[in-house]
Amino acid sequence: MDLVLVGLPGSGKSAVGRRLAQRHHATFIDLDELIERQVGKLVPAIFAEEGEAGFRRHEHDAVLSLGPADADPELRRVIASGGGSIIDPRNRWLLYRGRFTVWLDGSPEILASRLARSVHIRPLVAGQDSAATLRQLAVDRHRFYAPALQISGTANVEAIMHALEARLGDGPPQYVTLLRADTTIGRVEIGHGIAAAAVDSALRRGKARRAILLVEPRSWTVAGAGIAEALEAYGWDVERIILPRGENAKRMRVVEQTCRALARLRVDRTETLVAIGGGALTDAAGFAAASYLRGVPIVHVPTTLVGQIDAALGGKTAVDIPEGKNLVGAFHQPVAFIADVALLTTLPARQRRAALGEVVKMGILGDDRLLELVGAEGDVFARGGNGPIASGAVAEMVERCAWAKVEVVTADEREDGLRRTLNLGHTIGHGIEAAAGYGAILHGEAVAYGLRGAVAIALAMGLTTPERAEHVNALLDRLGLAVESPAVTRDAVWEHIATDKKHAHGRLSWILPTETGVTVRPDVPGEAVEAGLAAALRLTPATSAKGRSSHEAQSETVR
Repeated sequence: MDLVLVGLPGSGKSAVGRRLAQRHHATFIDLDELIERQVGKLVPAIFAEEGEAGFRRHEHDAVLSLGPADADPELRRVIASGGGSIIDPRNRWLLYRGRFTVWLDGSPEILASRLARSVHIRPLVAGQDSAATLRQLAVDRHRFYAPALQISGTANVEAIMHALEARLGDGPPQYVTLLRADTTIGRVEIGHGIAAAAVDSALRRGKARRAILLVEPRSWTVAGAGIAEALEAYGWDVERIILPRGENAKRMRVVEQTCRALARLRVDRTETLVAIGGGALTDAAGFAAASYLRGVPIVHVPTTLVGQIDAALGGKTAVDIPEGKNLVGAFHQPVAFIADVALLTTLPARQRRAALGEVVKMGILGDDRLLELVGAEGDVFARGGNGPIASGAVAEMVERCAWAKVEVVTADEREDGLRRTLNLGHTIGHGIEAAAGYGAILHGEAVAYGLRGAVAIALAMGLTTPERAEHVNALLDRLGLAVESPAVTRDAVWEHIATDKKHAHGRLSWILPTETGVTVRPDVPGEAVEAGLAAALRLTPATSAKGRSSHEAQSETVR
């Protein structure tokens, strides 16, 4: 068995690790020392010559060189990680899976006093107010440390060893949590194989008396039944309510039927519901939870990639009506959002590919690493390959998208400002999705069409560069997204855009890409809208020009 120690600089990882390895006749590995041997330079010199980014690259190489976890039940290796090694999602994927992970926690003030007496230079805190720097690092890294077993690192080494050794017999868990954060919009957990354990924990925190699962037929088969069985093994009585599959769940009559089922079960406000399924299921279940008894707690366990990176996170719940998508709904934050990437292995190829439209959207919002990642790994995943799941690439996509959304939503929960930027690609995308009759075109596919349209509008207005536009369109081409004209008419799409929920004071705000991010513009001219619609619908210039006169007046209204 491998044991990994994580924590802030000065938390005692090396001192405790050496003593523990010596006592158990295990090999001790200090990650910083391993980096120095591999690079041939001391850590401060690497920082000075290559900066933090260069050091992090060497750090990742060192983590890779550790190889797979030792499966022996006896302690064989003790690994003291660098304080910031766990920032990189791939490092956590490699370090946390199959290993017993311990977080040596400590007061930043105590750790700062330790560092002041240390002969070792810590580049990130050298020459600064150490306590203030450590306090900020503690905030920034808490979600990365939190999945590990937390032990106070401010006691003496022998006391820490005693507390740690008392838990060694537990061994590493069969699942791995990569991120855990308690936020103002609920607990966020991301990992592999975590669904049942995380639901059990959420129900216990909520003092629930039973587990009430809201699922649809496929999500029950691929995930719900297994979670239910595990919950029963944990001692829970399990109830199940079946909703229709896909967008068919997002109907007012379904919400009524769900609420009536809750009433028959005599659900009260102290109970916690658990929604297991794709974005449509969590939308409908979330709206039912927001409506029943004027609001009951709910846990979201999205089983699709689009659910894990976007739809199930952020508290926006809604159903569709003939006049438009998501026009009836409520803000109702889940008490927990649980993204288990292991659930994605059975995801059909079309749903995988479609979800990448939302990944591209999040990348355009300002995460170039995400665009690089989806460009390198997206097509293999979209074609049904599980290699990107096994390598941690998909977990990184989920984490980057989900956490970016958490930061936006916690700053603007009710979509008064910043949160509107998450609607990039959705204005035309929702119009196409609605015109096709909800379900004929998947949400992520519609967003991809909308992204092409938004890029064309931005290009026509001079808001982005031809190079940026070409990069986005080439990436969508490579992923096989929005490459053929959708089976919808221009008139139908225009009609749905005209009722889009992003209207205010009779004007529609457009979210448009720039060279490095996005901007919100209510002043888009009709000619630019026409260019965007033509690009989204994959129309030729001749076809676009032919239809322009008939829509010119309407496009002015849509502005």
